Amino acid sequence: MNKKLITAFVFCCFSLYVHAQKTVHYNLAQLLNNNQLITDTSNHAHILNNNVYKQAISTQKNVWLKDVSFKEGTIDVDLRGKDVFLQSFLGIAFHAADANHYELVYFRPFNFQYPDTARRRWSLQYMVIPDYPYNKLRQEHPLVYENSITPPPKADEWFHATIVVKDDSIKVYVNHSAAPSLEVKKLGTATNGMIGLWDDQLSGDFANLVIKQ
Repeated sequence: MNKKLITAFVFCCFSLYVHAQKTVHYNLAQLLNNNQLITDTSNHAHILNNNVYKQAISTQKNVWLKDVSFKEGTIDVDLRGKDVFLQSFLGIAFHAADANHYELVYFRPFNFQYPDTARRRWSLQYMVIPDYPYNKLRQEHPLVYENSITPPPKADEWFHATIVVKDDSIKVYVNHSAAPSLEVKKLGTATNGMIGLWDDQLSGDFANLVIKQ
């Protein structure tokens, strides 16, 4: 096979891969109105009235996208937490078998610009529930599965997150940075499952969810 044929073959394979990927934009407010989000009885999800994002929702506890599964690809989302110490946690859960078994990338906004630079390293976390919770990872692998964000967003302002799940790698980019704020090896064994908005303690806000896989 000559070089021209090899080049053409490689280009065709790449084109097939690109076209095989599917990008879906989710209107979270519409999904909530149409009962396409799975919540439990303790959840107080509601449409967020604001001048920034018209399709945003605010939620407390987990919200799963009904009939949507995620294998690998890119997850883009805008989030906003609260500047309340130890009470604002929010992120994206994926590869979930149920509400008690999933992988998670989440943020602690109250640490984003905290004066103690050591605590800032606890701004962004990857963990697996129930096998690898944050305290186990922090004790056994300090500062491997969590990191700071540079430059740090303000704790109570909207920020953008891009989560890339590819093979055994997970990378997290914040506010369209060229360099990932977190890059870790995948700990979970699941390769497919539910995807959802994750929130704990105080309510968190979500908008502009885009999934490409």
